Amino acid sequence: MAERILVIEDEKKIADFLRRGLTYEGFQVDAQYDGESGLKAARDNPPDLVILDVMLPGLDGWEVCRRLRAGGPTPILMLTAKDAVADRVKGFEVGADDYVVKPFAFEELIARVRALLRRSRVTEETVFRFADLTLNVTTREVTRGTRKIDLTTKEFDLLHFFMRHPRQVLTRELLYDHVWGYDFGGESNILEVYIRYLRTKLEAAGEPRLIQTVRGVGYALREE
Repeated sequence: MAERILVIEDEKKIADFLRRGLTYEGFQVDAQYDGESGLKAARDNPPDLVILDVMLPGLDGWEVCRRLRAGGPTPILMLTAKDAVADRVKGFEVGADDYVVKPFAFEELIARVRALLRRSRVTEETVFRFADLTLNVTTREVTRGTRKIDLTTKEFDLLHFFMRHPRQVLTRELLYDHVWGYDFGGESNILEVYIRYLRTKLEAAGEPRLIQTVRGVGYALREE
C-alpha cells in the first residue's frame, strides 16, 4: 500500500506542485492550506509523513508542529523560506525531523522524504542503558539513577544516538547526519549547543560526565 503524505502549505501553486510530484513518485497525497485544517486532517487520518510550511494563516507551522509532535511520532518535514540558523533550531525544538528551505530542488525533497520514512520504519530495541543512565524509546523517558530527566525532542534524539553507539567516537558530521538528517555546514555551532544542554541536564545532580569531548574529532558516550 502506498505511503500517505499530508502537505500543509498555504501557497496553492507549491501545494499542487508537491501533490503532483509526490503522486508521481508513488505516494498518496492530501493537501491542506491552513494550520487548523492541516492539524484536523492529521488527527482524523494520521499520515505516514507531514510536509509542513511555517508561514500559515491561523495557526502557524511552529504551533502545528508542536501539537502534531505531542500527538505521536509521525515524521515532520518543515518547508519554509526562513533559512536563519535560529529558525532551524526553533523548528527542531518544536519537534520537526528535517527542514528544507525554499526554493528547493524536488529531488532533494524526495530524498529527505524517503530517508525520514525509512527511519520511521526501523524497529529496534526500546530500552538502552549505559552506566546509571536509562533511555526508553517507547515512552521517551530518560532517567539517571532514580532521577527523571526531561529532554526536548532533539536532545532526546541526540542522546538516543549516543546510547546506540556507547564508547564509540562519533564525529560531528556523523551526529549531524543521523540526528538532524543533514549537515548544517561550518556555519553552525548547533551541535555544541545541544551537547551543552544535554550535559547540563545529565549532570544536574552532580553526577559524573558521560558525554566526553574528543578534541578535533567529535564526542563519545563513555565514563571518565
